[in-house]
Amino acid sequence: MGERFGRYSKYIIQERALPDIRDGLKPVQRRILYSMNKDGNTHDKGYRKSAKSVGNIMGNFHPHGDSSIYDAMVRMSQDWKNREILVEMHGNNGSMDGDPPAAMRYTEARLSEIAGYLLQDIDKDTVPWAWNFDDTEKEPTVLPAAFPNLLVNGATGISAGYATDIPPHNLAEVIDAVIYMIDHPKATVDKLMEFMPGPDLPTGAIIQGADEIRKAYETGKGRVVVRSRTEIEPLKGGKEQIIVTEIPYDVNKALLVKKIDDVRINNKVPGIAEVRDESDRDGLRIAIELKKDADSQAILNYLLKYTDLQINYNFNMVAIDNFTPRQVGIIPILTSYIAHRRDIIVARSKFDKQKAEKRLHIVEGLIRVLSILDEVIALIRASENKADAKENLKVSYDFTEEQAEAIVTLQLYRLTNTDIVTLEEEDAALREQIATLKAIIGDERTMYNLMKRELREVKKKFGNPRRSELQAQAQAIEIDTASLIVEEDTYVSLTRSGYVKRTSPRSYNASTPEELGKRDDDRVVIIAPAKTTQHLLIFTNLGNVIYRPIHELTDIRWKDIGEHLSQTVTNFTTDEEVLYAEIIDDFIPETYFAVTKQGQIKRVDRTEFQPWRSYKTKSVKYAKLKGEEDQVVTIAPIKLDQVMIITEKGYALHFSIEEVPVVGAKAAGVKAINLKDGDTVKAAFIANTKSFFILTQRGSLKRMALDDIPLAKRAGRGLQVLRELKSKPHRIFLAGPVLSDANTQDLDLFSTEVQESNDQQILEVMSKTGKIEQVNLVDLGLSERTSNGSFISDTISDEGVYRAEVK
Repeated sequence: MGERFGRYSKYIIQERALPDIRDGLKPVQRRILYSMNKDGNTHDKGYRKSAKSVGNIMGNFHPHGDSSIYDAMVRMSQDWKNREILVEMHGNNGSMDGDPPAAMRYTEARLSEIAGYLLQDIDKDTVPWAWNFDDTEKEPTVLPAAFPNLLVNGATGISAGYATDIPPHNLAEVIDAVIYMIDHPKATVDKLMEFMPGPDLPTGAIIQGADEIRKAYETGKGRVVVRSRTEIEPLKGGKEQIIVTEIPYDVNKALLVKKIDDVRINNKVPGIAEVRDESDRDGLRIAIELKKDADSQAILNYLLKYTDLQINYNFNMVAIDNFTPRQVGIIPILTSYIAHRRDIIVARSKFDKQKAEKRLHIVEGLIRVLSILDEVIALIRASENKADAKENLKVSYDFTEEQAEAIVTLQLYRLTNTDIVTLEEEDAALREQIATLKAIIGDERTMYNLMKRELREVKKKFGNPRRSELQAQAQAIEIDTASLIVEEDTYVSLTRSGYVKRTSPRSYNASTPEELGKRDDDRVVIIAPAKTTQHLLIFTNLGNVIYRPIHELTDIRWKDIGEHLSQTVTNFTTDEEVLYAEIIDDFIPETYFAVTKQGQIKRVDRTEFQPWRSYKTKSVKYAKLKGEEDQVVTIAPIKLDQVMIITEKGYALHFSIEEVPVVGAKAAGVKAINLKDGDTVKAAFIANTKSFFILTQRGSLKRMALDDIPLAKRAGRGLQVLRELKSKPHRIFLAGPVLSDANTQDLDLFSTEVQESNDQQILEVMSKTGKIEQVNLVDLGLSERTSNGSFISDTISDEGVYRAEVK
């Protein structure tokens, strides 16, 4: 299998997808041109049905599908793909919009005039020939190529292990470079670039990056920026429009217009009113009409950066040189072309010289005959037949076989005006031609002068001005992203499971807040009004932070469930939950504290979470966890300077946050509390109230005064806030501050929903049997530190708590 795939790969590399370095043609293109030329389907005759040409090519030279031949023929006729078209076509041959050409039964084609120069002198034994697929006739393995087609029309192709991308160039510039290279075989790339400074694309546009062009010309690889030609036109009423008149090479115009219109529809940049394709028979024209007071330069920059109005073109100059694929710069390309033309000119000169010598030999014989015409006629009349006459001429007058043949086949009417002067003139002309041809064959300088003269003739006949503008430096596109965002009011919602959305005020106001679309077992983390210019920071229980600009959130109806974070964030896992989220205006310094289940605490600054390069698809760490069992219990901004830690087994530690250092986002932090074996942190909050509550897994609830837990040092064991029981001991399920007597505002760390008043703080508890109990924490009396509190219902102790949250 390897051996057969190797053979197949060798075939498609050498004989399908890559152009020859000498004539710049792939085999299918060469066969099309040769077959059409052989059939007389040339520029000086009428057009012929494409289907007839394709049939002849397929039947004689190219045993593949008709569509592959016709597609190659159509491409050679498209003036937006080729700098100089090689096939002229009548009928629909496709368009820049990617429209397919008409079927070959409808179109007509013939070779262009310049294609004739690729085939010039092919009948003079100038190129090597090979048998076709069925050994019935021979085909050329390369064309004479009177101009450097590889650089003029470029090439693109993909084969096994190799691909090629050679851009088109200006014919006159390439010929100037070839002529200079003939005179200076050791010319440098820099010198050649004085004649051929860069590609010249059929679609025009602006090519930026002289250094990259030089690199590509030297090594065969490089990347340039191709930018559309645009101008900003004023309209009535203080409006403007961006007019595009040239687009980058090989860009589909219809798709480009659609992409620009998508930018308008999705409001990715404010200020675009309408996008129109106004192209007609006079040329390409795309109009992007802007709204009044829109920032035309900012919009143009955005479109250049995010649509194909500007592209990167990658040079990858690979061609077949001596049956081998090579990545080549311009020096090997020009050197190979010059060597090829030398072989062509020498072979053609030998052919013409041989032909002239044969004719001269005959003319010499005819001149001799005229001086002894009557004797020769008498001798022929006396002969028995043609063979005898020839033999007598050879014996009697010492003519050669060829001369004797010419004399006996001379028609009688030729004797009437056979003038010795005419023959002598022809004799002299032939001798002069032979001398010239001998000089070309024997003297390189003469041969190269002829080569240069022929190239200059092609340049004079077909040379045309450059279309693409070259600029030395690629301009960096600066986009002030803030100016591109339309400031709109919106509502942001996020659930614990990770469903996020933004909703228009219209959709929000058409529903009640309770109608928010979410799963029944899910819990709201944040519902808040926001502006599209703000940012959302999302902190998860696995120590990850996710950043979303509000304007990038998907706009979804209030009653719909929203978009799950895992749809865009690739490292959001199935067991990950959102702990806390915050809408911010900017990344000014603000400190957060994070506490983990295993008893670590850290402070981290908001500036650590400034948008990172891959924020759209990846979260970054804000806390380092210890093992797979560990997770973050609390993450919140620091409003006051004291923190309370409560463990599952009922230990509470109250200390100053100043004892916790501010560290980097990936650091683990320091020990918050000295845990007993098997104990974990269950709650952590800023100690900003006079009391806090504790709920146990058995449904027992109590409220304690903060002063019962005096301020201590970090990393201590803490004080017990539950009395230990031997049977069915209480364990902390949920704990937190009671907000009715808070020292400051906006301190609810369980939900960022706005509390209407401090008279109510409802704790909703669901038992494992599904019963729901609600308790107003504000109405609870204070209990002793060693008390286990009171059960919230008679049956809750047996049922156990399934879920609890502060409303």
